[in-house]
Amino acid sequence: MSTPSDDEALADARAKIDELDQRIHALINERAGIALKVAEIKQAAGRTDFYRPEREAQVLERVAARNEGPLSDEAAARIMREIMSACLALEKPMTVAYLGPEGTYTQAAVYKHFGHAVLASPKPAIGDIFRDVEAGNAHFGVVPVENSTEGVVTHTLDQLVGSRLSICGEVALAVHHHLLSHAGELGAVKRVVAHAQSLAQCRNWLDTHLPGVVREAVASNGEAARRVAGDPTAAAIAARAASDFYDLPILASNIEDEPNNTTRFLVLGTQHVAASGNDMTSILVSIRNRPGMLYRLLAPAADAGVDLARIESRPSRRQAWDYNFFIDIEGHADDAPVRRVIESIEAEAVMLKILGSYPRSIGRDAE
Repeated sequence: MSTPSDDEALADARAKIDELDQRIHALINERAGIALKVAEIKQAAGRTDFYRPEREAQVLERVAARNEGPLSDEAAARIMREIMSACLALEKPMTVAYLGPEGTYTQAAVYKHFGHAVLASPKPAIGDIFRDVEAGNAHFGVVPVENSTEGVVTHTLDQLVGSRLSICGEVALAVHHHLLSHAGELGAVKRVVAHAQSLAQCRNWLDTHLPGVVREAVASNGEAARRVAGDPTAAAIAARAASDFYDLPILASNIEDEPNNTTRFLVLGTQHVAASGNDMTSILVSIRNRPGMLYRLLAPAADAGVDLARIESRPSRRQAWDYNFFIDIEGHADDAPVRRVIESIEAEAVMLKILGSYPRSIGRDAE
């Protein structure tokens, strides 16, 4: 039983929280008012760059740098992201296309990167996301490009070859898979539905707990949840958000085989992104099919001390055994060392296309 002194201490603590809440609210509204003034200044100058990826990345980096706890850096950044999202919506509401339907990991990546004040527009296929942004129906698009255990999303790489869009950002999302179903128990599940990569990421768990059960691949985990919502003999592998959206109970949680399972997403847009100080540059390169050409292509980076974070090859479809190479370079294309490396690569290449320079992902919040 609490004593009067305990009750008084609790009341005092709550009063301090109420006072802080009032001050925080006032400061957020003051920030929003300044954001509206910024919008007026940009409109008067005829500027259209309401959303500045490098500016937001710098703000979030500062949040993490000055954070002293007890909140984690990612929690503090997430709060600031939502404040910026709400303020930006006052300047100019944004539409972001993503791989739908609702409840997908791509939708979670949209909200992690842009906050919840954007209009998230679900699309049935990755190609539709590219077309929606190119046509101006969406300001940005978010597409999956790579998983830490299952590798690249080839459809995204193939779409980048002929697209006019630029990569404006990246999102790293720690992915936890859940088994959703009205079956009530594992023994009643006769069919598991999910995206092919999710089925692969949960292969060992499925082999152990649902051996012999039919596995069906669909376009997205959100689509899987939608399909099984009315079938008590089927289960979907999907995000926790899909459980809420489709009112599907969780039969099992965190069923991915690798606990550090992470998916990387790209943010697509039409703007050039200035340097933030912590950037990545992605390029597409086609080379002559000659001995030693790949070494000659990559050697300038080693000589300049510039790190190549990733290299992937895809068939070019021009002729048999001809490939395009997707290369991620640490740094911004406007940085002198990176610019010299790109120029050296271009001198050896048949074709070089800069896909974009953009801020690195901050943290890897779980969905």
